[in-house]
Amino acid sequence: MSIEAVIFDWGGTLTEWHDIDFHAESLALAQAVVNADHDIEVSRERLHHAGTAVWSRSRDHQQSSTVADLFDEAGLEHDPDLLTAYWEFWEPHTYTDPAVRPLWSQLREAGIRVGVLSNTIWPREWHERIFERDGVLDLLDGAIYTSEIAWTKPSPLAFAAALDAIGVSDPARCVYVGDRLFDDVWGAHNAGLKAVHLPHSNIPPEQVGHTEGEPDAVIQRLSELAQLVKKWV
Repeated sequence: MSIEAVIFDWGGTLTEWHDIDFHAESLALAQAVVNADHDIEVSRERLHHAGTAVWSRSRDHQQSSTVADLFDEAGLEHDPDLLTAYWEFWEPHTYTDPAVRPLWSQLREAGIRVGVLSNTIWPREWHERIFERDGVLDLLDGAIYTSEIAWTKPSPLAFAAALDAIGVSDPARCVYVGDRLFDDVWGAHNAGLKAVHLPHSNIPPEQVGHTEGEPDAVIQRLSELAQLVKKWV
């Protein structure tokens, strides 16, 4: 059976995995808090706990969240225009692997559609700004960012939304590539897709789900994927 599409995870797959200081992330988020009657350290601590809560809901219940939900969970008001420090904290960790453009070009030349499905609280425009900056947005046939839908990976509904976004209907003709054995590999299989594992991410224990899937293939670099897909085709 031919392959119609390859869908990619974002962080740790299309970008290099970086270990993140989540306390520093929460401090950057706290710069956007308004109308607070307490010290910024209180906001930072609330946001840190809120981050744990929203990502736990993603892991355990496949419930999506947004940046605004994070502040609501913390019981804090924020001004979206003041998220500059938060973006500046994350930007060094957002750069696209240089192998992505040649890989996506090869896939599209072979008639294979290219998509992204990312568990994220960020809005679409942030991700598209990253892909535009790194010169790959024009090669993307469709993307689902879970901040825009009700579910996160590994819900089959999240994978179904990604298939719809790139215009394919048969999950058996699709490949998902990701760095997580629960969200990406088990989730893709549960939704009927093939799964490829890129195993270089240091997944924190609290982000590991209840099941580790067995991938159809393991690659060490994204540049290996085109040849693998060619064999399946």
